[in-house]
Amino acid sequence: MKIKIINTSSHALPHYETEASAGMDLRAQLSQAITIETLERTIVKTGLFIELPIGYEAQVRPRSGLAAKKGITVLNSPGTIDADYRGEIGVILVNLSNEDFTIENGERIAQLIIAKHERANWEQVEVLEKTERGTGGFGSTGVK
Repeated sequence: MKIKIINTSSHALPHYETEASAGMDLRAQLSQAITIETLERTIVKTGLFIELPIGYEAQVRPRSGLAAKKGITVLNSPGTIDADYRGEIGVILVNLSNEDFTIENGERIAQLIIAKHERANWEQVEVLEKTERGTGGFGSTGVK
């Protein structure tokens, strides 16, 4: 699938690192480094603008290494980029560690996944079909 992209950043286009990779790394496009203090959040711009076909979304997800090693994650994970959005891709990062974290220009800050999605048509009813689980939620299917 081809997706139109404008790249105003100083970095190469996002790409898949391996044949089986689902995501492509997004890089910070910064004129100067920024520091995210403990429990602080910020939007980091990427310099990328995309045009997705209708029926697709781009999902912005955390990078596992950044989360595990530094406590930096995507706050609204996964973030959704809709097919009709034409603005710059920004990543809402949050620092969940006990130390300040500095982001440098070009640093890999998140992953971008392109996914197909469906649109629902609601059918309003008075009763839902019964299941074994029923109304149990939030841990109800786990081992007791």
